[in-house]
Amino acid sequence: MALALSTSALSKTYSNGFEALKAVDLKVEKGDFFALLGSNGAGKTTAIGIICGLIKSSAGSVEIDGLDQQKHINDVKRKIGLMPQEFNFNPHEPNIEILINQAGYFGINRKEARVRAEDLLKKINLWDRRLEVPQSLSGGMKRRLMLARALMHSPEILILDEPTAGVDVEIRRSMWRFLKQLNEEGLTIILTTHYLEEAESMCRNIAILNEGRIVVQSSMKDLLKKAKHQILILECVESLSENIKIRRCECEVLDEHTLQITLPESMSISDVITKLLLKNITVAHIRSAQNRLENLFLSLTSKES
Repeated sequence: MALALSTSALSKTYSNGFEALKAVDLKVEKGDFFALLGSNGAGKTTAIGIICGLIKSSAGSVEIDGLDQQKHINDVKRKIGLMPQEFNFNPHEPNIEILINQAGYFGINRKEARVRAEDLLKKINLWDRRLEVPQSLSGGMKRRLMLARALMHSPEILILDEPTAGVDVEIRRSMWRFLKQLNEEGLTIILTTHYLEEAESMCRNIAILNEGRIVVQSSMKDLLKKAKHQILILECVESLSENIKIRRCECEVLDEHTLQITLPESMSISDVITKLLLKNITVAHIRSAQNRLENLFLSLTSKES
């Protein structure tokens, strides 16, 4: 598989002596939905800044679509769309002009830029707010406008730095539907987020940074296999007795229709449903009580690890 992004021994030491990145090797395949996770101060923002050409590295190299970043800086910048965490709009500029002017930075003429802006504003449900200024928008609307701005020059890689921070559940879900569609159309997406359940459900591959180093890089599926257990909440149709037992599982009846099960690594959810059916118990709904990725993340980034 061809690589959209590759870093080799990427390092950054700031003037105060702080080592933000320590020989980071990162590989992201074309068309991937990739999670780059880490605690505050782990080096994510520095890594993104270097990849986007906003920060100069101390050592190492970055390749975008096989192009050396230092030798092809302008070509590399055209291939990347960045949605930063902080709002950085011109507060007096109409929303549609923000998008049109962004396209101008990449040599796109105003006529084409206006067509692209109209298309994106309609897709993110902001067309009726196009002549307003960012100050009139809610936090969720501003996030969507930032996403549209990052897409104006049709990048091959979209980097999202905490894209749903402070966004309500409904807007978050609509953003993820849009992003999933973009990824299915071939756009490579790199995500940083503190909502680990989003990374678990959306991303196929993952790297975790801790104190400037990558502590794990693998497929999400393989990483989650390392979780020792999963805790599930099962909503059941029938009334439950107080002493339900399933071999190799810990079971706790929370109320008349709710069962909590601690599932070992070697057992699947379908195994549990089958065993409950044999007890004449029908499962109507299943949800996770404990995020597996969160548990793994904490174990990999804790001071004791």
